[in-house]
Amino acid sequence: MNSLAQFSVSQFNAGLVYACPEIFLGLAACAILMLDLLLNDAQRRWTGVLAVISLLLTTILVTLQPVAGKIVALGGLFELDRMAQVLKVVTLLTVAVVFVYSTDYLQRRAILKGEYYVLGLFATLGAMVLISAGSLITLYLGLELMSLCLYAMVAFDRDSGVAAESAIKYFVLGSMASGTLLYGMSIVYGMTGNLELSAIADAVHNGLGDNIGLVFGIAFLIVGVGFKFGAVPFHMWIPDVYEGSPTCVTVFIGTASKLAAFALAMRLLPEALAGSQGDWSQMLVVVAVLSMAVGNIVAIAQSNIKRMLAYSTISHVGYILLGILSGTAQGYQASMFYMISYVIVAAGAFGMILLLARQGFEADKIVDFRGLNARSPWFAGMMAILMFSLAGLPPFIGFWAKLGVIQAVLGVSYTWLAVVAVLFSVVGAFFYLRIVKLMYFDEPTDAATIGGSVLMRTVLSANALLAFGLGVIPGTLLQLCQRALQ
Repeated sequence: MNSLAQFSVSQFNAGLVYACPEIFLGLAACAILMLDLLLNDAQRRWTGVLAVISLLLTTILVTLQPVAGKIVALGGLFELDRMAQVLKVVTLLTVAVVFVYSTDYLQRRAILKGEYYVLGLFATLGAMVLISAGSLITLYLGLELMSLCLYAMVAFDRDSGVAAESAIKYFVLGSMASGTLLYGMSIVYGMTGNLELSAIADAVHNGLGDNIGLVFGIAFLIVGVGFKFGAVPFHMWIPDVYEGSPTCVTVFIGTASKLAAFALAMRLLPEALAGSQGDWSQMLVVVAVLSMAVGNIVAIAQSNIKRMLAYSTISHVGYILLGILSGTAQGYQASMFYMISYVIVAAGAFGMILLLARQGFEADKIVDFRGLNARSPWFAGMMAILMFSLAGLPPFIGFWAKLGVIQAVLGVSYTWLAVVAVLFSVVGAFFYLRIVKLMYFDEPTDAATIGGSVLMRTVLSANALLAFGLGVIPGTLLQLCQRALQ
């Protein structure tokens, strides 16, 4: 008995090597938290520098991991595959970019505190745990670690009543969604008798696919996944949280957390519950159509650009769900391509808001972009690239993303769904092109010079040019997504 226990412990410890990036990031976050205590306000930027360096070193550790196929470790709690590797790299680089964008914004508002970076690092750690979850336990733990950090980040500006209100809404609704998700997981566990995703998949394939109890559990899981994604009708938190949060937190929620939500959906639905694809696919059809409709139509009426981008996020989630609900390898690859491309473009769009913001001026109204071409032709061009991409116009990356998910639903004979997607894409183009019109054809109402550090301007320009470059040559990212989901 003792030898068996020793073997299990040694086998568990041997698997820790696959979790080295997560362990390093957790230790780095703790070290930065301690070092921040020794810094005064004038030296606080070094906390951000160390956080970015930690993220880049973690990225290197992830890329150096040899992943030939799926590796299951830590007693089935942790799994490493190509999808996890790609999503981790994109998440880490995205958070690093967000930190670069955030530093000037926080300093101008006298809220440059080390807690922002530490919470961001722990939220990233939670996302990484979720991405590599091999069990319902680690799936939930990773999700909650990320979510709890995000609740605190929304309320980060203690002097802002709006931020505090948004944090309370986010916390209450997020707690309800987490409870619903946990209840769905408990039903799935009760029906299958397993917590490991691979064991659940085997049980579902072996005769549980049409079990009414399992379908009931899947419905609760869809609610939890829909909330984390921000899909209709579980979207009620997104506009208020996006608008009420400090913009540097909004960009974090709008990018990194969406990658984690995508991983949550992929681990639960195509991986663990592939045998019940007919059931959850029908549920996702309703959610996807509602998300595309509400997101694209309501965004037209918005005057606040953060709220507009919030409804834009909701609409894009609908398109991402199209690929997942198709239930095919082509659809999953198209969804992953869409998710990564959206995160790249959304980071740039929110980055432009941060660039134009200054002390006492948030630049969060759509009219604040009037005449931007007269003030800065270069950054007006960068914003135009990002808006064209979100609108799905060729040859920008958003066009290939939408084309991919539409082809996926056509491949499974959902012709009507493809038509609906195209129609709402045309509707959505209006509010993106309106911003381009304001930048190039209206007179500027603000004559202030555009601020931002040289580093932020450089990274933001590279961000927008990457969106354009991947649109002109989409093959590299497409091949990456195909290899990740083979």
